[in-house]
Amino acid sequence: MALGDLGAEIWKIENPNGGDETRSWSPPAAHGTSTYYLSINRNKSSVAVDFRGERGRAIVRELAARADVLVENYLTGTLTRYGLDYAALAALNPRLIYCSLSGYGRTGTLAARAGYDFLIQAESGFMSITGEPDGTPQKFGLAISDLLAGDAATQAILAALYARERTGAGQLIDIALLDASVAALSSVANASLNADVHAKRYGNAHASIVPYQTFDTADAPFVLACANNRQFRDLCVAVIDRPDLPDDARFATNTLRVTNRDALTAILAGSFAARSCDDIVAACATVNVPAGRVRTVEEVLASAEVAGRDMVYEADGIRMTGSPLHFSATPLRATSAPPALGEHTDAILRSVLGYEDGRLRDLRAAGVIR
Repeated sequence: MALGDLGAEIWKIENPNGGDETRSWSPPAAHGTSTYYLSINRNKSSVAVDFRGERGRAIVRELAARADVLVENYLTGTLTRYGLDYAALAALNPRLIYCSLSGYGRTGTLAARAGYDFLIQAESGFMSITGEPDGTPQKFGLAISDLLAGDAATQAILAALYARERTGAGQLIDIALLDASVAALSSVANASLNADVHAKRYGNAHASIVPYQTFDTADAPFVLACANNRQFRDLCVAVIDRPDLPDDARFATNTLRVTNRDALTAILAGSFAARSCDDIVAACATVNVPAGRVRTVEEVLASAEVAGRDMVYEADGIRMTGSPLHFSATPLRATSAPPALGEHTDAILRSVLGYEDGRLRDLRAAGVIR
């Protein structure tokens, strides 16, 4: 989808019998299709081909011979059995960039194992650092490992396209959900690797910065993110009228504030409890102390700042969130709605492969295409 936003022509190869499984991941649904499917399939053309038989495989090979990039996420070894692996297709199209997405990579001890976002969140350590300190491990509110792997794949594909401009040759890209998630452990992993720090859950607080967490007010929770001494001083002096705190021996530096986290948090919580969320956030804004209301998804989607960035739009009656990419000279393509199953089969096979109507009718009657 990200490549489609950038202008790529996408041929989404689907099983004629039901297609992409996410089409049926509902409720909720809109226009007869799951909103999950609608969220990740804009700017694609659906080509329904059954490649379990030779006639279907021949179609996929013909398309791959004309493609710049192929992206697949089958179990390791599946496409090799069908003669649609990288080695087979690169022989037809040496410029092909073949991006393989899997749970654990195409090499290693778990290469044959199926990967699912929820499992990866557990096995990557994500869940062990998410949730309240005295609660149970929690998953992220979205399929974050899937999204991280998709971003990594997009980055790798763009780099491979750039490399191909210099070498003329394609290559195989191997992206694993587990790899993408482990890489995203970032500062948590670094603390474990280099300072022998046992990672743990901090809820909505930060392991290394204080105050940097949610607080309750009289009417709603808000987030406070004081990342330096200036911000902490301005918070104390201008927002909560406690000019003594920045010079308190317990709180004079961030290191001291982390060490005395509980004492400072209790003081701040008492200062915020009787005031409204809007009052506190506005007061913080006047002195450039980062703070913000914890909003619902509906509030975010209806906000002026989201509208001002064109992050919600409509295509063919379907409302979607937009791409975060904004260019001055090469704007993103005009968006098309997620396709119906097989919506573009005939058009793609005609325009790309030159199939005539009689051949299309024959393939459809045989169940090879839809």
